[in-house]
Amino acid sequence: MLWPMIAIALGFAGIAVLGVLAVRVFAEVRRLARQVGASSERIQRASADLERAALPLASAARRQETE
Repeated sequence: MLWPMIAIALGFAGIAVLGVLAVRVFAEVRRLARQVGASSERIQRASADLERAALPLASAARRQETE
């Protein structure tokens, strides 16, 4: 009777450890997703800024080609 109780207790402990690790992984994945979202927004803003900055340069280059 002692060995089955020990086996059940160890099984429960193993499942508890896996549950704790799963919660930690879930929290880290959510944090990573937030960081990826913030980085994506920064990249989009930088791309828009670059596009706005390149527009006068492209216009000047087009005028030089036609002259």
